[in-house]
Amino acid sequence: MSAVASLAAELRGVSQFADLSEEALEWLASHMQVVQLEPGQLFFPAGSPADRMFVVLEGELRGQLEGGPDDGRTFITQTGQITGTLPYSRLTVFPLSSRAVVRSRVATMGKEHFPEMLQRIPELAQRLVALMADRIRTVTREEQHREKLAALGKISAGLAHELNNPAAAAARAAESLRESVAALRSANLRLDRLALSCDQRSTLADLEERVLAFAARQQEPDPLERSDREQALGDWLERHGISDAWTLAATIADTGAGVAHLERLPHMLPTDAIGDVLCRISAAVQVGSLVDQIENSTRRISGLVKAIKEYSYMDQGSQQEVDIHEGLDNTLLILHHKLKQGINVVRDYDRTLPRICAYGSELNQVWTNLIDNAADAMGGKGELRIRTSQAGDCVVVEIIDNGPGIPPEVEGHLFEPFFTTKGVGEGTGLGLDTVNRIVRQHQGRVRVESRPGETNFQVSLPIR
Repeated sequence: MSAVASLAAELRGVSQFADLSEEALEWLASHMQVVQLEPGQLFFPAGSPADRMFVVLEGELRGQLEGGPDDGRTFITQTGQITGTLPYSRLTVFPLSSRAVVRSRVATMGKEHFPEMLQRIPELAQRLVALMADRIRTVTREEQHREKLAALGKISAGLAHELNNPAAAAARAAESLRESVAALRSANLRLDRLALSCDQRSTLADLEERVLAFAARQQEPDPLERSDREQALGDWLERHGISDAWTLAATIADTGAGVAHLERLPHMLPTDAIGDVLCRISAAVQVGSLVDQIENSTRRISGLVKAIKEYSYMDQGSQQEVDIHEGLDNTLLILHHKLKQGINVVRDYDRTLPRICAYGSELNQVWTNLIDNAADAMGGKGELRIRTSQAGDCVVVEIIDNGPGIPPEVEGHLFEPFFTTKGVGEGTGLGLDTVNRIVRQHQGRVRVESRPGETNFQVSLPIR
């Protein structure tokens, strides 16, 4: 059997060629070249001209990015499958490198033969176009999945940082609280040994209560005023022979109390009790302050967890009545790590807006992509304005940044799949495509107006 006839017989095992005539198969075989590949052998590198179609006769090929940052894309082509450039494809270069996974044989046909092939075998046009459409759907689905994973990865990293700060603060405060409670217990034991009278104990309790109440009402002190107060307290404590005078002075000064609060102590208590009284008051103040720190830190953690649940609409149905402002605020909280370094967020909300029926978690994906893009456009520094309003039977959300703007020649391509103005490895070009798809799913529309110093993405969503 001749080489052409043998190859034609193998091509019949490919589903797209299975019912072709012998003449058609022999024409295909006569215009193909067979390439033998050993395991691990490079078939073609990324960036090669996309100038031919491939039919895997035997073995398996793996396409992936090599020599650069791994973007996670991997495509497998096995025995009996067709890949490479197909008729009507606008592919100019192969984006991935291809290697043989096992010993493989591949038949290749240059695209210069495509016009004659479609003329001789017209039924292949529909089959190969359908194959190309399936491939585009597969690539798009995988890229969208990667886009979601990449967005989730960025959000997770930011949240880990945001959660770590209050968690670490709470841990530090808890450690200090243990020391302050021990100091408070030691001061109580020393005072118990002094056998204070009931009146003296009552005086001590009253003084402690007044200092703690004064500390609770105290606003952020003026640094110079606090420094003067600490100096006066330290001098007073040293004159009365109190050990650790300046340590105690610093703590008492933080409460806002001054020498006037301590002047009556020598007349009401034994001289050797004053130091222990002040140690007890100082420890009690520190305990209160540390409890406040732990409460604030855990409230911050609880707030972030609540925002995550509301952002993702956990434990809720797929479609809900959604408060647009809650979704925007939760998204801003989730992205706080990216905005806090130099972006001033201005909320211009119309609080009279009604709730809308929507897929809440998907809308939050819209806000995430638009806000994240705005932050990138401003280079992490600038003003981000979020404005909401009602226009007829729609709510309108505007995400406005004061970045450099979008060039006019780019605006028309913004919502195309895989189009991106970011550098290699920085974006997949699916963020705005996802925005557009989700908004259209809600029967809404998204448009952009841009000039240097102001870019405005407007999302309109029907109320009903």
